Amino acid sequence: MAKQGNQDRIAVLGLGYVGLPLAVALARAGLDTVGFDTDSTHIAALRQGHDRNGEVSGASLRAAGTRFADDPADLEGCTAFIIAVPTPITDAKTPDLEPLRAACRTIAPYLHKDAMVVVESTVYPGVTEDVCGPVLAALSGLVLYDDIKLAYSPERVNPGDAEHSLQDVVKIISAQDEDTLDRVEAIYAPVVKAGLHRAGSIMTAEAAKVIENTQRDLNIALVNEFSLIFSRLGLDTLEVLEAAGTKWNFLPFRPGLVGGHCIGVDPYYLTYRAEQLGYRPEVILAGRRINDQMGKHVSHELIKALLARGANLAQARVLVMGFTFKENCADTRNTRVADIVTELEAYSMRPDVYDPWVDADSIAHEYGITPIATPETGVYDAIIVAVAHKEFTDMGAAAIRALGKPGAVLYDIKGIFGKSGADLRL
Repeated sequence: MAKQGNQDRIAVLGLGYVGLPLAVALARAGLDTVGFDTDSTHIAALRQGHDRNGEVSGASLRAAGTRFADDPADLEGCTAFIIAVPTPITDAKTPDLEPLRAACRTIAPYLHKDAMVVVESTVYPGVTEDVCGPVLAALSGLVLYDDIKLAYSPERVNPGDAEHSLQDVVKIISAQDEDTLDRVEAIYAPVVKAGLHRAGSIMTAEAAKVIENTQRDLNIALVNEFSLIFSRLGLDTLEVLEAAGTKWNFLPFRPGLVGGHCIGVDPYYLTYRAEQLGYRPEVILAGRRINDQMGKHVSHELIKALLARGANLAQARVLVMGFTFKENCADTRNTRVADIVTELEAYSMRPDVYDPWVDADSIAHEYGITPIATPETGVYDAIIVAVAHKEFTDMGAAAIRALGKPGAVLYDIKGIFGKSGADLRL
């Protein structure tokens, strides 16, 4: 029998925003933990105490005692495998499960009787058992549910948010049976101080995860649609929301760009599975269509404002401040700011992109955009504050306006400077 509970030797696969904090927390709690990633450069940096995403400090990396590995052979002897790899979508807006399958293929040769595999990646209901399980069994030669124990515990990581860390957010756990669920609980209980919620089944936990962000996506889509309507009425959306918010049960959502690894992706996992079952989810897909067009809407509003000032679009200089999918983090996955840049380029404009949080090389590789190191002063015809980084809020509207020419258009997407601080906002 494999060692039970917190006596397991644990491997965490995928050391990004989800896996790295988990691997560090488990090791800090005294659990024997290997952190595995296929990116050798990333592993080398972690061994030197550097997290390229800025989520885990060097001191925490050094103090935790996590062993970092990029050689699959280092997985030998592990009894519990936690998979925390990305689950993105394809260009066709369908689930891309290849990273998850690849992780299963990697660990399969190192599975022994009573090995436990816990999936943390966001998936649609059924993936852990119907996709991961068969791969693990076929490549290991072991019997699923007998020799290999399956579990699912969805991540609830919010990049750049120190207030809602791994230990501070209730974590859902699920497994194939009660004994395996007890084993999962023994692993996570020492690091999740907010408590654990034991779901009734793996599919229940998978479904719970995928609807968390779908609900938020739809609420943002609703206020984004409000914004589209109110812009045609000449109304200030944030003023309307402030007035409506005086009612006790009005939800405080605000318009904005919806990107990132969760909200802009997870709904497509649920809709994909629904359509496989013969049901077309009209409301969820409508929300996705609205949110996916907001970058184009921002660009068109800016272009109209420039044309109203008599600007020549081909010669107009535009500064886009912020490129990450949200404020105060380096994460650019599925950022919708890219849509703004693409749309402006379609009108023969060449915007400067400035973001003090991003790695310039990774942006150039992923999006074909080379961000500038520092904005020039007094040269821009328009400035878009796309992300509410603390550096930008600290600057204030006047200092940002000083980057532009006299009379330059300031588009404050997040509304961080108030109505009088900008010419345009969602």
